Amino acid sequence: MLKFGLVTLGCDKNTVDSERYLADLVAHGAEPVQDLRDADVVVVNTCGFIDAAKAESIEAIVEAARLKDDGGVKAVFAIGCMVERHKDELLEALPEVDVFLGNSETDRLVPELVERGLLGGSLVEHPGVRLFSGDSAHVRYLKISEGCDHGCAFCAIPLMRGKHRSFALDDLVREAQLLEAQGAREVNLVAQDLAHYGRDRRDGNALPELLEALVRETSIPWIRNMYLYSTGITPRLLEVIAANPRIVRWLDTPMQHGSDAVLARMRRPERQKTIRERLAQYRAIVPDLAVRTSVIVGFPGETEDDFLTLCDFLEEMQFDRVGVFTYSPQEGTRAFAMDDDVAESIKQERKERIEELQRAITAERYERFVGRDAQVLLERPGDAPNLWMARAPWQADDIDGLTQVHVPTSQDSTPLRAGAFADVRIDAVVDDYDFRATWLGGVTQPAVAAPVKTGRTLPLIGIDTTSAGSFGR
Repeated sequence: MLKFGLVTLGCDKNTVDSERYLADLVAHGAEPVQDLRDADVVVVNTCGFIDAAKAESIEAIVEAARLKDDGGVKAVFAIGCMVERHKDELLEALPEVDVFLGNSETDRLVPELVERGLLGGSLVEHPGVRLFSGDSAHVRYLKISEGCDHGCAFCAIPLMRGKHRSFALDDLVREAQLLEAQGAREVNLVAQDLAHYGRDRRDGNALPELLEALVRETSIPWIRNMYLYSTGITPRLLEVIAANPRIVRWLDTPMQHGSDAVLARMRRPERQKTIRERLAQYRAIVPDLAVRTSVIVGFPGETEDDFLTLCDFLEEMQFDRVGVFTYSPQEGTRAFAMDDDVAESIKQERKERIEELQRAITAERYERFVGRDAQVLLERPGDAPNLWMARAPWQADDIDGLTQVHVPTSQDSTPLRAGAFADVRIDAVVDDYDFRATWLGGVTQPAVAAPVKTGRTLPLIGIDTTSAGSFGR
């Protein structure tokens, strides 16, 4: 039986892809292993978004290839986004890698293993669309479309993922039902632009219809929208969010800058005026909506005045959270031909200034929740007795901080477990980005995951998907 290790780098969309590869390999009789040193084959799902992600992917590939020297690992497969963009260079630079498959070739993963005599060609009873590949089975991701049609000057995603194409609504509902059966309590919808969903299918279904179908056809308690261009956030979409309490009141909409001059060079569709108007509309239609955005500092031609305009605009807009990135030129993009004229030291300084500014804004924004009762999703026991780490609805998985839930000594904490929802009172904002809360005694237990049928006993699998640093050094 082939034993394989799977390493996933990059975004949540890569995580979804890896879960599909995992299911396909298991369906053909392969067995996943946690420690890559025990694997016959190591598959590295790469990220090519920015230079730091590429460096991390190359490190992971090289370290996996070193395991071949010990004689245990027989082959290393590098697949995904970075390979799609740089396959020829990688073939020349990394001859120790056995197979390179870009995003457009990943259907060759199983056939390549079969042709090399590493995997039998027979299909056992298929376990379904996806198998779990992360740390928290109660938090899952549902990719609703692939690719991107936007023409942002700095972004290489269309070069790696291709043109935008939406998946069929019925297929997505069935996949969400499978995730729920596997124990999902929160499902995060992901795509390059969720708001673009359905425009290419001509069947009348857009994101509002998909959300309504997921609410109607599943019992998933939390459904979260991650990454929507503001141009597609319509009043109809906002009304659907406002009308359905199981769709959490949280949006991630990338602004990228606050200077109209920089936004124009970035080829972004919005300007200050439209961003201001749309954010006001979001908050008017959906009370208590938490809005997250992202910005890039150091884009070609960004002056100190442009940067100060961005700072002033962030203070005015009062986003709940902001992700900050330094510009990194990407070959093949329109911006690559521009003079990268902002020094790296200035980029980093500006990034730190934005982070410090937003830290104070977030702390102030979060004060509105103090004193309120809320339902939080328990993640894991805390480091101290009578403490649990959890997330409130306005805290997205992995990027928005945590809620520290104190359990009074008078309360029986037996019902508390990862994946359960607990009733709490928010007591304070701590460390600017987190909350401290007190458990009020109410709890809703997690769903029991359905068994995965593979022709043999196999639990939901947790594969380490963090980085090359988990290679058992």
